[in-house]
Amino acid sequence: MIINLRKFILEERPYWSELEAFLDKMEKEPGHKLNLPRLERFHYLYQRASSDLSKLTTFSAEPHTRSYLESLVGRAYGEIHETRERTHRVALFYWFFNTFPRTFRRHIRAFWISFSAMLIGCFLGGFLICVDPDSKYILMPFPHLQGDPSERVAHEESSDKDRLEGFKAAFSSQLMTHNTRVSIFTLALGVTWGIGTAMMLFYNGVILGAVALDYLLAGETRFLLGWLLPHGSIEIPAILLAGQAGLILAGALIGWGQTISLKMRLRIISADLVTLIIGVALMLVWAGIIEAFFSQYHEPVLPYEIKIGFGVLELILLALFLGKSGARKLEKQRSG
Repeated sequence: MIINLRKFILEERPYWSELEAFLDKMEKEPGHKLNLPRLERFHYLYQRASSDLSKLTTFSAEPHTRSYLESLVGRAYGEIHETRERTHRVALFYWFFNTFPRTFRRHIRAFWISFSAMLIGCFLGGFLICVDPDSKYILMPFPHLQGDPSERVAHEESSDKDRLEGFKAAFSSQLMTHNTRVSIFTLALGVTWGIGTAMMLFYNGVILGAVALDYLLAGETRFLLGWLLPHGSIEIPAILLAGQAGLILAGALIGWGQTISLKMRLRIISADLVTLIIGVALMLVWAGIIEAFFSQYHEPVLPYEIKIGFGVLELILLALFLGKSGARKLEKQRSG
């Protein structure tokens, strides 16, 4: 039983930092091999950190420190029990299918706050379109969204020209670049104690809600789903994950109920922020490709049912990936 939790953390932190330094060097230099004394020291630090983690699980006052230790022990476990030759490709594969989804789940509360902020914005955007249809000229930032939805649908479906011919790659690149910048900005606004991040999520929700209800009221539901779902099922969650990262940063800055310093709080979450924003960028690359090469083509070129089914499948796979990927490996690490 730990009597003085603050004293315990202060005494053990040097050992955690030493283990982290070992891991950083091993991950940056996959071919680096430890001599016997350093290998023994590494194993000792791993066992000590594992023991500390089991002691901390009895306390609810230090969730960030516990998350930090879980990540540290998991990384050390992977280094000790990895029997294959490490390559950059294997490391990237492991990161994407284990580290990224586990980091998402570790901060799931921040994700739901992010989701709620956008959802409230959606409701407001839809409400404003209901009570004042002309408000879309203010709410919607893009000219092609400000016209009559039925007229746009008729034009899109009757056009026999590919308006993106010769421009698909450039258009896709523009989408990726713009959305990634917005996501990084959303994360960075966490330095406003989360206020700016919440406002960005709310604003995006207002636009989404206004556009969705405008097309629904015009009777263009199939077009709306076929247009938005293929890329939106990845793009919108990516924005939510960027908001999640911004709220994690805000939580570290505020530090409610935490006894550790601001510098240490930021150090604990830094790797998680990098993991989330890189994951967001990869998701937006996929969304940009789909929007340029798939979403912009409508009936009769592409049936709406195929586009809607594709978008729903993407959303299901994304939910399974973020919710389940890496979970079994983490259970093995804890039991080990």
